[in-house]
Amino acid sequence: MSDPQIVLREAQQYVGIRAPVTNGIRDFADNAFPELFGWVFENGAAPAGPPFLRYHEVDRAGEPVDVEAGVPVERPPDAANGRVRAGALPAGRYLTALHVGPYTSETVPDLLDARAALIQWARDNSVAYGRETERGMSFSCALERFVVGPVDDPDFTNWQTEFAYLIG
Repeated sequence: MSDPQIVLREAQQYVGIRAPVTNGIRDFADNAFPELFGWVFENGAAPAGPPFLRYHEVDRAGEPVDVEAGVPVERPPDAANGRVRAGALPAGRYLTALHVGPYTSETVPDLLDARAALIQWARDNSVAYGRETERGMSFSCALERFVVGPVDDPDFTNWQTEFAYLIG
């Protein structure tokens, strides 16, 4: 993982599908992204950046319970429909880091390891990125942006996932 940085970002329009996670994050992503990209292309909303998962809430073990699959767009379509909704990622200061490697692995550092390292860095440096809830933690904006992924390159050693957490 790259060294964490704090960067200022402008608001970014996007369209997304938000839902509770009932069968794990992989099942959610495997179903939501094809539906989302199908809708994006059918409605002429050209992607303006890499797709992302936005975590709204995780349980006490860190497992997602409320998530959104999204894709930035230059200009959202006039009207979203069905499960697809338009929104904007908020402007502000973000704690960021880049993980290069697989999403999951038993042998090399993966997203879980990178996320844990970033969270530990935030704790060690007194950087707040969420607030505690009854179920676990909620976030103003906590993203994993898939800069390079399996669609772009089959070699997982080249996959790049950016973490970006809005901080106070």
